[in-house]
Amino acid sequence: MATLTAQAGTGSVDSNVPAPANPPSSIAPLKLHVPSPDWRDQIIYFLMIDRFNDGDVHNNNLGAGEFDASSNTKYNGGDLTGIRQQLDYIAGLGATAVWVTPPVANLWWDGAAQAAGYHGYWAENFMEVDRHLGTLEDYRQLSHAIHGKGMYLVQDIVVNHTANFFSYGRGWTPRDPAQDFSLNAGPRPITAPSQWPFSMNDARNAQQRRAGVYHWTPDISNYTNPIQEMNFQMAGLDDLNTENPAVRQALRKSYGYWISEVGVDAFRVDTAFYVPPTFFSDFLNAKDAQQPGIAAVARQTGRDNFLVFGEGFSIDKPYSDKEARKVERYVTAPGGRPLLSGMLNFSLYGAMGDVFARGHPSAELGYRITSLMKVHKRPHLMPTFIDNHDVDRFLAGGSEAGLRQSLLAMMTLPGIPTILYGTEQAFTESRAAMFKAGFQSGGRDRFDTQAPLYRFIADISALRRNHRVFSRGIPAVLSANSAMPGALAWRMTHEQDSAVIVLNTADDETLMDNVQTNLPAGTVLRGLFGLSGTPPHIIVGAHGKISMKLAARSGQVWQVTSDKVAPPVAPAQLTMSALPPSAQHADFTVSGTAGNIANFQLVVDGAITSSERITPGEDGRWSAIVRTGDMIRPDVQHRVVAWAGQDQAMASATQAFRVARDWTVLADIADPAGDDIGARGSYRYPTDPGWGRNRQLDIRRAKISGAGGAIKIEFTMNKITTTWRPPNGFDHVAFSVFLEIPGRAGGGKAMPFQNAMLPAGMRWHYRLRANGWTNSLFTADGASESAEGKLSSPAAEIFVDHKKNTVSFVLPARALGNLSSLSGVKIYATTWDYDGGYRTLSETAQPMAFGGRKTEADPLVMDDTPVITLP
Repeated sequence: MATLTAQAGTGSVDSNVPAPANPPSSIAPLKLHVPSPDWRDQIIYFLMIDRFNDGDVHNNNLGAGEFDASSNTKYNGGDLTGIRQQLDYIAGLGATAVWVTPPVANLWWDGAAQAAGYHGYWAENFMEVDRHLGTLEDYRQLSHAIHGKGMYLVQDIVVNHTANFFSYGRGWTPRDPAQDFSLNAGPRPITAPSQWPFSMNDARNAQQRRAGVYHWTPDISNYTNPIQEMNFQMAGLDDLNTENPAVRQALRKSYGYWISEVGVDAFRVDTAFYVPPTFFSDFLNAKDAQQPGIAAVARQTGRDNFLVFGEGFSIDKPYSDKEARKVERYVTAPGGRPLLSGMLNFSLYGAMGDVFARGHPSAELGYRITSLMKVHKRPHLMPTFIDNHDVDRFLAGGSEAGLRQSLLAMMTLPGIPTILYGTEQAFTESRAAMFKAGFQSGGRDRFDTQAPLYRFIADISALRRNHRVFSRGIPAVLSANSAMPGALAWRMTHEQDSAVIVLNTADDETLMDNVQTNLPAGTVLRGLFGLSGTPPHIIVGAHGKISMKLAARSGQVWQVTSDKVAPPVAPAQLTMSALPPSAQHADFTVSGTAGNIANFQLVVDGAITSSERITPGEDGRWSAIVRTGDMIRPDVQHRVVAWAGQDQAMASATQAFRVARDWTVLADIADPAGDDIGARGSYRYPTDPGWGRNRQLDIRRAKISGAGGAIKIEFTMNKITTTWRPPNGFDHVAFSVFLEIPGRAGGGKAMPFQNAMLPAGMRWHYRLRANGWTNSLFTADGASESAEGKLSSPAAEIFVDHKKNTVSFVLPARALGNLSSLSGVKIYATTWDYDGGYRTLSETAQPMAFGGRKTEADPLVMDDTPVITLP
């Protein structure tokens, strides 16, 4: 490794762009340095500087073709001054910390990507403020203003890469970094980083090559390959050699600067997964007299609890902890030594989205709550979130009712709640602007403090701040539905305080029965908060159990008090005979006794609205048939209980059972190989090597199976890949599946956002859209060429068999309106790809865009099936 000494940057600057003014060395009167808070008790508001508020129009357009306020790929005009102007708005929401995207100098325009570095993650100088965002003085003034309001400043940082200044062709070889290396043409306003040593980025120069500031590697083609993950370029961004001591020292110097000069209180580390965990031990704790570790720099400014949390975009499948354990390796080193303070809790994010937006069983979130306390050493320091700037907004695939439940859950679980800007204004676009001139703003400023979601978030923020049990407590899951959406309850305990949180994730009423609270009988639970008003007090029943009927999409919080009263006494008794342990294969009979009860309801899986009302015989005996047509998974535990109503509060013991039904193949259609060339026969895959020869959009077979009113749609593909580590088990392809229900009125003909109409006169009533990260079901209500339709729940369950190259989507009968038969159902499916929207079709293929477009109206369909009518 060559020894490096400090020298001037070697990048060239566009002479048409004015040079930045020299910043003042210090601003003594400003309140920049404050003691660290207890981060467990904080609530973070996360904003993209460029998209939040434009406080100074003079820094918008700097003449590099990088500015267009109406574009999602260019600078829009938001800046540091704009944030300062809206701090009262942020504080009024209940936030106590402001997380800003990287404010450092970025590549303004990347000609290869045809996009601007407005977001902050394409740095060219880690120690300068990007001139679109303001000056060093502006950043200091923002820090001063934030601290003056008793809030804290969180800065996003990048240690993995710089902007995209160089690339490799197919002739790359690790033996000769100069081979097939090229500097990218047309980056603006600078052709190489202006900060040393990052300016040493030309592998053709022997001295720079030996210095080893970069890994000298091409793009990652397989994110499951650990060597590529650590050392190759992510999306073309030049990968820093973070094992190099000179690089480590430069990064410590760069980010220590923002603590000492601006007063930053915490860091969020972007793309932490792409550097070795050992890097962070040096970054935080290096014993370097010249450039000490970040923790030492923070202590010098009075911050003894400087928070550093990382991003590891990795979501677990239901009931798995594999990805969460990978995340934890960046928090706790082997032997228990601490590394980062915490990591963004992506696994909890995934479970909340599945349960609250996509209709998965509530037990999936119940499992995740229990798991996070076992897997993570410091779960209270793991920022939690509903959506962020890199994924779809919650409201792009979920309902507002589901969003409110998600927010309530986040505020009452361990972790640092993080609100993405615009959530409080019901944004559906990931990177829309809050100010009226910006992208997707609707032509108006969006700082409405009377907006329903703004007021709601302010209320639940107050709930968390006023009750430390939610920010510091330990959760214990009390109830969860493993079969379908329904009840989910947990109890939070901190020292002598305790609270019970109960949600119903279903769109209908549900029964939560025989829940063991582990509290003494007669304990009074005081209503503390509810999504529809403060709930009434409840009294714990005999043996510490409670049962109650829950309204659709409800959420309620009770505080456990020390008050005790006589527990309610049931006036009669209900019993149900025990069920055999073996799985049921069809409908079956349950029976029992009912003393002095005229009638009651037999409730299966909490679904009280579809329960059967039972009238016992004169001798009190009763029997009833449990219908299993909608029970499609043999590994799911179902529940049945006899329930005598809310007023009498009587319930039999709950009986558990499983069902193993057989699927019947209804259609099996072969699809030609190699016909993934688009509707016009001229389409081409993107040039990124992830597609290459894989041809992931080529459907080879479509097999439709049924079990009662449930449907399974299985596609055999040319190749299933997981190179981007997708949580749904497949990537580089998105499926759009349309279903027409016989005899049902209405329906749509347009295929939303695909520039196409359904073939053969078909109309759709349900539309399934899924890729590796998203999975949504829509009805045709309100659908058009430019509207998805109405979100519906539950979304499909997804099963992937990588050996057979199959992806299966399973919809229970209730997803399709409780069909009794699938006869006559029509199905039509297409493939394309989806990344916040259907991927672009260009005239010529690009790294992330399909090629072969002839007109603007060309259909976004790479391959499709015929219209399949089920017998």
